[in-house]
Amino acid sequence: MKLYDYFRSSAAYRVRIALGLKGLAPERAFVHLRRGAQREDDYLALNPQGLVPSLVTDDGAVLTQSLAIIEWLDETHPRPPLLPSDAAGRARVRALALAVACDIHPLNNLRVLNYLTGTLGVTEAQKNGWYRYWCDTGLEALETQLARDAATGAFCHGALPTLADICLVPQLANARRVDLDLAPYPKLLAIEAACLALPAFAAAAPARQPDAE
Repeated sequence: MKLYDYFRSSAAYRVRIALGLKGLAPERAFVHLRRGAQREDDYLALNPQGLVPSLVTDDGAVLTQSLAIIEWLDETHPRPPLLPSDAAGRARVRALALAVACDIHPLNNLRVLNYLTGTLGVTEAQKNGWYRYWCDTGLEALETQLARDAATGAFCHGALPTLADICLVPQLANARRVDLDLAPYPKLLAIEAACLALPAFAAAAPARQPDAE
């Protein structure tokens, strides 16, 4: 396998965590988003969206979109599982993951931020305020849901990390980059601490990647 990655991408961060939990270490290639490498012809030929991550499988298939890649990994390398065995549990975990991946992250990814500053002309302070607002709104809802739900354990769902934790930890890292106060979210912080105690989560951190700046 070969992973096309960028250290600061939270979507790529998710896939790095999943690979680590599965005990997989693919070949790595680095796509520097801030230098526009994702818009170069050779990368667009691989992934027309010009996004990371992309994962090329051993048989040459090109997989894109972090959650699709992670579910493929879970289907092809089923131990340890990243989704619960019961249908209700899987729905709950997917909902938590999608709350991050579909409701928080897309509003704050690099393409959106560049449009805010480059096309709409907002200031850096306004851009960061936008980022913090949407992170805060989404994390507040997650905190409420996880704190009151009996299915929450040391992790988002019970005693083992799942797809939900894989999405949560990178989003908290993003929130810190824009100085969002996370003190109102003790449940999220406790789950994050449980995750970061695991080698797969720790090794996937942006600062520990070969392309980190």
